[in-house]
Amino acid sequence: MKKIAIKSIIIIVAFSFFKNEVYAQVINWENISKQNMHLLHIDVGAEYGAIAGVGYHHLIPVKRFPLWIGGEFSVPFGNQLADDFKMRLGTQIRIVALNHFQFSARVQGIARRYHNQSVRLFNFGSDLAGTIGYYRKKWSISVESGFDKAIVTNFKHSEWYKKNIYDNVQDGWYEPATGGNFYYGLQGGFSMKKIDITLKAGKVLQQDFKSQPLLPFYGQVGANFRF
Repeated sequence: MKKIAIKSIIIIVAFSFFKNEVYAQVINWENISKQNMHLLHIDVGAEYGAIAGVGYHHLIPVKRFPLWIGGEFSVPFGNQLADDFKMRLGTQIRIVALNHFQFSARVQGIARRYHNQSVRLFNFGSDLAGTIGYYRKKWSISVESGFDKAIVTNFKHSEWYKKNIYDNVQDGWYEPATGGNFYYGLQGGFSMKKIDITLKAGKVLQQDFKSQPLLPFYGQVGANFRF
């Protein structure tokens, strides 16, 4: 019974850590140019709590397949802002453009840290997503879907856990992958000369296609600064 209880606690903790913070920048593909090859973006969102993010991307202006390369950093609001965090590094590329309809794909590597009273978790994972939408110079609207996967995780249990739950628990790296979420939703924005105001909202579903997080919805408001 003790082993079953320990496994249940670890699973609950792991799922609370692998919540899918879908905080990637929203790009208006119709409003990019070689004169504005830098993109700085900030955003705030709500999922399991309030989260803020910042990121930078650089445009590689390939004629038919422009792509943005860069990274993002987000943290939950709290007393210790950088105690938990999520970092993404990767690229987003436009694959198809047909009149004002365009399709793009995003590939990112993820590093994230989460802790609570029982355990500190540090994870490496991946995020793969596709977006199809309608883009104009002044506005855009699109549908995005993706999969956020936790691949390998380091567990470090607290002294409280060892004293009150199980004193022989093992710390260290655990494989195979311990969790993943599918997500899908709408996103869009309004574009000005060098600033985009962006919106995003959707739903999260765990990888078994049956379970849902405690709060299975996400939302984000952001701003892109092009220079």
